[in-house]
Amino acid sequence: MTSLLVAASGGHLAQLHRLARRLDAIEEDRVWVTFDGPQSRSLLEGEKVVFVPYVGPRDLRMALRNTWRARKILTEYEPNAVVSTGSAVAMSFLPLARLRGIPTIYVESAARADGPSLTGRLLQRVPGVQRFSQYRMWADDTWRYVGSVFDGFKPVPATAPPVGRPLKIVVTFGLIEGYGFRRLVERLLAILPADAEVLWQVGDTDMTGLTMTACRSLPWLDLTVAMKEADVVVAHTGIGSAIDAMECGKCPVLVPREARHGEHVDDHQRQIAAELAAAGLAIYRSAEELTFGDLRAAMEVRVEELSDPPMIHTLPADRRAA
Repeated sequence: MTSLLVAASGGHLAQLHRLARRLDAIEEDRVWVTFDGPQSRSLLEGEKVVFVPYVGPRDLRMALRNTWRARKILTEYEPNAVVSTGSAVAMSFLPLARLRGIPTIYVESAARADGPSLTGRLLQRVPGVQRFSQYRMWADDTWRYVGSVFDGFKPVPATAPPVGRPLKIVVTFGLIEGYGFRRLVERLLAILPADAEVLWQVGDTDMTGLTMTACRSLPWLDLTVAMKEADVVVAHTGIGSAIDAMECGKCPVLVPREARHGEHVDDHQRQIAAELAAAGLAIYRSAEELTFGDLRAAMEVRVEELSDPPMIHTLPADRRAA
């Protein structure tokens, strides 16, 4: 039997990749459906992957256009379950899978700390879709709490690197298309030491007039290698960027994008940053408030992974593996 795992690239894919080993509905034989790009190719190397056209945040028109691809994929693989962490690409697959009688599971993104996303609200109207929240505070009879993608991490004290040598810093803004984060670039240029060795991964940020070397995106493997070697990671508050940094042992400095500056569709990144900061897993600052002292504070924390994170039970007890 085959499980179909559907997610947008970036944070949604990072979450599903991390949750896949914990969800009892996912078979060992699995097929991933996502967008093509350096992250997805690196992260899913060696896996069965089908790439579909990019669907932007809240782009329901493109999600509907992708249903013809979904129809072909569902017919070809005949999955026993379809699992998604969003975002809009879930609308291409889950309603169609339910029409075919295929069990479907939607795990709302950990980015949504105060309630379901637009995709989640739309899927509430599709009978039979199992819906799960990663936050106990808004779970109810229609959204079951299953734990969080962050459950497998804990903060521990660390020794900051000695003063006197150039710091290695990774700055990453994720893969979201159409939204830049120049405010954070300019703030970092104002506070970083002149001798710092900085890797800039800036996505769709306009870098006109700036002289440093930056790249739009990096293969996931290259980015994580750089994070492991870095003294500190500074990132927009995307789930994927946060997970990558923590898996590399770093306590990231998270700076939320803000809708009023045209940096995202809403302000959900503030929710993520606040939750991770409360758990001691990140430093949370706005771009205007960020100081070099915040970076030094992040260097004094190391993030470790739990060896045996809890399973997430979505199947009835009589269908779970013994």
